[in-house]
Amino acid sequence: MFISNDIKYIGVNDHALDLFEGQYIVPNGMAYNSYAIIDEKIAIMDSVDKNFGEEWLANIENVLGDRQPDYLVVQHMEPDHSANIVSFVEKYPDAKIVASSKAFTMMKNFFGTDYADKQVVVSQGDTLLLGEHTLTFITAPMVHWPEVIMTYDNKDKVLFSADAFGKFGALDVEEDWACEARRYYFGIVGKYGVQVQTVLKKAQNLDIQTICPLHGPVLNDNLEYYINLYDTWSSYKVEEEGVMIAYTSVYGNTKKAVELLADKLRANGAKKVVVNDLAREDMAEVVEDAFRYDKLVLATTTYNADIFPFMREFINHLTERNFQNRTVAFIENGSWAPVAAKVMKEMLSKCKNIEYTDTVVKIVSALNKDSEAQLDKLAYELCGVSDNNGGESKMKYVCDVCGWEYDVEAGSPENGIAPGTAFEDLPEDFVCPLCGVGKEEFSKAD
Repeated sequence: MFISNDIKYIGVNDHALDLFEGQYIVPNGMAYNSYAIIDEKIAIMDSVDKNFGEEWLANIENVLGDRQPDYLVVQHMEPDHSANIVSFVEKYPDAKIVASSKAFTMMKNFFGTDYADKQVVVSQGDTLLLGEHTLTFITAPMVHWPEVIMTYDNKDKVLFSADAFGKFGALDVEEDWACEARRYYFGIVGKYGVQVQTVLKKAQNLDIQTICPLHGPVLNDNLEYYINLYDTWSSYKVEEEGVMIAYTSVYGNTKKAVELLADKLRANGAKKVVVNDLAREDMAEVVEDAFRYDKLVLATTTYNADIFPFMREFINHLTERNFQNRTVAFIENGSWAPVAAKVMKEMLSKCKNIEYTDTVVKIVSALNKDSEAQLDKLAYELCGVSDNNGGESKMKYVCDVCGWEYDVEAGSPENGIAPGTAFEDLPEDFVCPLCGVGKEEFSKAD
């Protein structure tokens, strides 16, 4: 992996790990990144997980040859990045340790020593001269631990970003960055959006050409894409329009309602509909989806005068991570005394800027005509479609020239348009089958 002529990658891949931080599944493993900046003086950026100490020290020796490092920069004290500080000091006793004051306190707690004779304590704006490279330190408290610092190299324009811009997955596996970075962000950093915003502001005037995180690939192309995503995630903005339905179902009746709602949403022009069974899906994936889309439907049964455990766990994950700025709808089921909608709304009561739908779907044991009509009404509300005829109207578009109607629910199969295709998703070359005019000559039906 090439970073620059003077900056070398010395990290490791972990394919033995099944759960990162004891809870996040990592089917493609994990990378623990470390870097060497080689100049008149040499700085090693962070260490790696305890199980890879020998490999990491060998990597250092391979890139340095007969030279010795002058500094170990400790940006983050979480053990997957700090576990080999002791072995580093044993091998390189003359090296200094560069870290924040809180990091040295944590070293005392982890290792029984704060390395007082080796300390170089840095804070916001402090610099370290290596030769041609000058390192500038950026404090990043609670991104996502209190001792965190980031480091900017002025020569090669590299930001060493600690856990920020990291993702799940080893570096020898090709996979989409955004999906696993989003799951990583909202699982691990999501609570600290305000603090991430503060760091982004600190770094906004730096000329950053490469980002070197502690997990995941080095980023050096289209950095605006990654930075914009981090800005969206940390400010709790909507990333994509869509409806995510999270549900639990004991005997299948709530599941049946959810599947019916999903069909109705698609028929009424919803751009994206995602359905997640909380008992079976990876919880971190579902949390990721909740923060990705602008609308969330929570569907569950009343259970012990409360809600089903997986739904309670899911909502706790949302509230712990400052879920906000979304539209939320409820579907509740109960054979007697259903209270699920009330409980879920109370759990979300401290979330900011939540808009609740007027329609709450109430199922008593199984779907009937009344609850199916409520599903119709909820689908219309979530899609922004008016319901003028007791639940019978559907989204339609009328040709202004000849009066032919395009019905979203029915589509136009004879013209190759599948049922449920939203008007805006029709092909650009779509024309009225009667008079031949284009889409621009259609209006939404009243």
